Amino acid sequence: MLESVGALTSSPWIYAVVALSVVLDVFVPLLPSGVLVITAATAAAAGSTTVAGEVPHNVPDLLFLTLSAATASVVGDLVAYRLAWRGGARLDRAIARSRRLTSAQERLGTALARGGGILVVIARFAPAGRSVVSLGAGAAHRKAKEFLPWSALAGVAWAVYSVGLGYFGGQWLGASWLGTAVSVLALFGAGTLAALLMRRPAPTPAA
Repeated sequence: MLESVGALTSSPWIYAVVALSVVLDVFVPLLPSGVLVITAATAAAAGSTTVAGEVPHNVPDLLFLTLSAATASVVGDLVAYRLAWRGGARLDRAIARSRRLTSAQERLGTALARGGGILVVIARFAPAGRSVVSLGAGAAHRKAKEFLPWSALAGVAWAVYSVGLGYFGGQWLGASWLGTAVSVLALFGAGTLAALLMRRPAPTPAA
């Protein structure tokens, strides 16, 4: 298995695999898209530390890796948003039965109405938060111009953070599974913090 992952990160197909994983994890949050991005970035760190005169092996390009992850994040959000927009009464009933979805939809609506869509950015780091926010925005028929700019900012922030974790973790701890594991733990730590922020009750508007 480890050899298969190593072969993938040294192949040009890594960008397509990362993009597909990031698009799909809005529907299947269990997909390890963040772990895949970090692993690829760690491989890039390995390529940048080759001995002088040694021919470096094929490693992912950090810029292409970041762009593919960020673009796929926005595309996945948009697909979920449009599907939820067209979901009709069935989706509305499903959201009404979920306390978490209902609460997130209400908070998202308030945040976007006030021009404070930072909630969309925070949700991108939380486990399943991206799914909740994208589906909630579509089901509530929020305007695309209110949601998509924040989705783009969230995608870029998440991609830069994930790639940075993998790359600098590989630089400091070596391009090993230890460096990857520490970087993944840092990603999960950010996700835990984001989840806590999302669970905080919305501030009560002043009278």
